[in-house]
Amino acid sequence: MAAIVGRARGLARRVGLGSAAAVGALVVTVRTTPWPSALLIRAVFDRGAARASAALEKHVPGDLVEVVDEAYDIASPDGRLDVFRPSRREPLPTVVWVHGGAFVSGSKNDVANYLRVLAGRGFTTVGVDYSIAPGARYPRPVEQVAAALDHLVDHADRLGVDPGRIVLAGDSAGAQIAAQVALAVTDTAYARDVGIEVDLPSSSLKGLVLFCGAFDLTLAHGSTRLGSWLVDTAIWSYLGSSRRHDDRTTEQGSIPVHVTPSFPPAFVSAGNGDPLLPHTSALVEALDRHGVDHDTLLFDETHEPRLGHEFQFDIDSADGRQALDRAVAFVERVTG
Repeated sequence: MAAIVGRARGLARRVGLGSAAAVGALVVTVRTTPWPSALLIRAVFDRGAARASAALEKHVPGDLVEVVDEAYDIASPDGRLDVFRPSRREPLPTVVWVHGGAFVSGSKNDVANYLRVLAGRGFTTVGVDYSIAPGARYPRPVEQVAAALDHLVDHADRLGVDPGRIVLAGDSAGAQIAAQVALAVTDTAYARDVGIEVDLPSSSLKGLVLFCGAFDLTLAHGSTRLGSWLVDTAIWSYLGSSRRHDDRTTEQGSIPVHVTPSFPPAFVSAGNGDPLLPHTSALVEALDRHGVDHDTLLFDETHEPRLGHEFQFDIDSADGRQALDRAVAFVERVTG
């Protein structure tokens, strides 16, 4: 915020406006709406996602069947998904991936190359777009991913999807959304409380692949002023309230407190330098407590290099390749 205000002061001086009035108006704006901060985060995150995607391009196999920008909700410009699969005729185990972006940025395009690589391992993979905050707020993305699942089941034969072998996946904010959809699929009381309808039978959801997730919204905080500003902006944008710790939706969207023994098997991973690592730790503890089948890829505190947020997308690194191999092995195990 300090950088934004500083730029505003400079602009006011250059154009001859009353600097005090201009800066004052901007300060009021950033305190009453998350939009300016969310747009700044979006610009930074989008550049990082583009770099990660470009680095993956050389790993993409060349013999895939692709269906791009399929409409799962014709009423919404964001209701689109991409499908990637090997050139086989039979329906394949299907990984449905929800992209990250702190709830305020990102698109299915960011993870498309990673999903192409994953499809090359013998799966149908699906990248789901959803409406991002602050323009759309909770629980809209959860509703949209549920609708995308319904669409995939309805068009399974055409898209090469095995509707009885679905794995939900996601990274960062997308991991939280995927996990919340999984709760709705496997816990009817929770689904009623959230107000989400999911037609996918719980027996068809074979597992979850979750990287670097923001699973516990009551834990959301940053270790630095910049981190706190980023997290506060994301939560305010998504939940619609800056008073996140006493908000009902904060508890509702916090995955660990809602885990039951019916929660699907899960592969969970995060880097040892990820500021969201406590979220993964809280989820793993909940899975342990309820006896849920899970596989974890975590790293010792002394592991070098330190692995930051979204480390898994760097498959030029040994740790990124290990994460991919472990995720593939998990999907193969739970889908048979």
